Amino acid sequence: MTLISKKQLIAISSSLALVSCGAPTLVSTPIENIDSIPLKNAPLTETQYKNWNSFDLVSDTIPGMSVNKAYTEIIKNKPGKKVIVAVIDSGVDIEHEDLDGVIWTNTKEIKGNNKDDDNNGYIDDIHGWNFLGDSKDENLEFVRIIKKLKPKYQGKNLASVASSDKKEYQNYIEAKAEYEKKYQEALSNKERYEQILQQTNASHKAVSAILKKEDYTQKELLSVKADTPEMQQYVGFLSQMFQFLDKGENIVNFSKNLKEGIEHFTNSLNYNLNLDYDGRSTVGDNVDDITNVTYGNNNVMGPDPTKDNIKHGTHVAGIIAAERNNGKGVNGIAKNVEIMAIRAVPDGDEYDKDIALAIRYAADNGAKVINTSFGKYYSTHPEWVWDAIKYAADKDVLIVNAAGNEAEDLDQKRVYPNDQTDNTTEIANNFITIGALNYEYGSSLVANFSNYGKNNVDAFAPGVKIWATTPNNSYEFLQGTSMAAPAVAGVAALIRSYYPKLSANQVKQVLMNSGLSTNATVVIGGEPANTGKFTELSKSGKMVNLYNALILADKMSK
Repeated sequence: MTLISKKQLIAISSSLALVSCGAPTLVSTPIENIDSIPLKNAPLTETQYKNWNSFDLVSDTIPGMSVNKAYTEIIKNKPGKKVIVAVIDSGVDIEHEDLDGVIWTNTKEIKGNNKDDDNNGYIDDIHGWNFLGDSKDENLEFVRIIKKLKPKYQGKNLASVASSDKKEYQNYIEAKAEYEKKYQEALSNKERYEQILQQTNASHKAVSAILKKEDYTQKELLSVKADTPEMQQYVGFLSQMFQFLDKGENIVNFSKNLKEGIEHFTNSLNYNLNLDYDGRSTVGDNVDDITNVTYGNNNVMGPDPTKDNIKHGTHVAGIIAAERNNGKGVNGIAKNVEIMAIRAVPDGDEYDKDIALAIRYAADNGAKVINTSFGKYYSTHPEWVWDAIKYAADKDVLIVNAAGNEAEDLDQKRVYPNDQTDNTTEIANNFITIGALNYEYGSSLVANFSNYGKNNVDAFAPGVKIWATTPNNSYEFLQGTSMAAPAVAGVAALIRSYYPKLSANQVKQVLMNSGLSTNATVVIGGEPANTGKFTELSKSGKMVNLYNALILADKMSK
């Protein structure tokens, strides 16, 4: 692929000295002028894929966050202050081999005595709180809106609705239209995946029998003597399917991906889009009463003994703080971190009430950074979340938020949570929204799924094919702005660790102002015809960079 622009590094030298608070004193030159020297464009190795978000753009020719460079040249073995990072998500595998040493413990609570020892309103909240109780699957928000408003508006039109109800009625009509669209998409995608899997299985069985192996390469596939029309069809079909696989993957991986896709769309039809399904019934609270807070439990890993439903949250936690240099799995971005696990995001859309209370819980119990890797396009009580964001701001807590994965311009389409009541004016200065970068520098720099917005996305960070922790001591590649946000949360945690006097707002400004920018024209939404300047896709126009962030934080702290 032809690169639109190239990047360089102006010479860097670091001189470090330990000061009383544990912060490294810097005499360094930031990474800048990154458009002026050509870079090679070589494919990533397997090792590079597993660590690319920590690499340096110039020395490694990979658009990571210069994490390795920062540890080598700036942080080294300097101590820092412990920072609590709250992960509001699907739940976290706190028993994972690469996370068990970095899980927050509430020392004010006595484990297992069934008492609220610290009087924070939550009994035995040893490692966090589970606002979902034993629930797992949920409707999408627009489905819940239809169910709630259908008795009031079914059979009515705009002319027959009272003036005071017209806004609510319009919301109901929009929700119905969204439901019909999403239901048909899920149904057709499920059927399409099933058809492709059926053809894949038949073709794979025939080819495997000839090659006497299942993990054949594309080259081996093309060596098969296709002397019948049927075999020609099998080989041709599988050859096409190889185009959808990453380097090193084979048809076995492709079949697995198809099965996961079928499961996803099946669950969507059965739960997320099912008008007859009530996922909240086991929780026992009133979702429309923010004062009703005595619900949930302390099981931050959720009710599923297989832990399948907490993959997302476990992956997010690992990106932030998987134990560094322990010889296992992956190195998290940050050391000196304790992960506070807060389960509030089901398989479906989260409830505003749960998110608002989760943010307040984190702020009240010592978190200085909160990661929110979730989002939705409909909200029934956004004011509760806005109030919680402002509450966190008053407690000097930084919230790092994922922009979303629908390739939408967030200046044109609102996503929740957000920090603007009118889509332009920010309600607080402690909320930063992150889009996703691809590992390919150049025109493909922005992930093809990432949301963007000059006013409503603040910066970008690595979010494609990110290797991190998954339940039961496993590790997987996942991608999304859900992976970009925790990368930035890790950077923020390190800044707060070494420069604890900087406020949440100052840390946000460090993250935005210290990043790397480029004049490159990039593809937006994976559509080659849709291009724009990278600098116009976020408020800062930059990629978060740990090395530069530490340098700027040092200057601001003086």
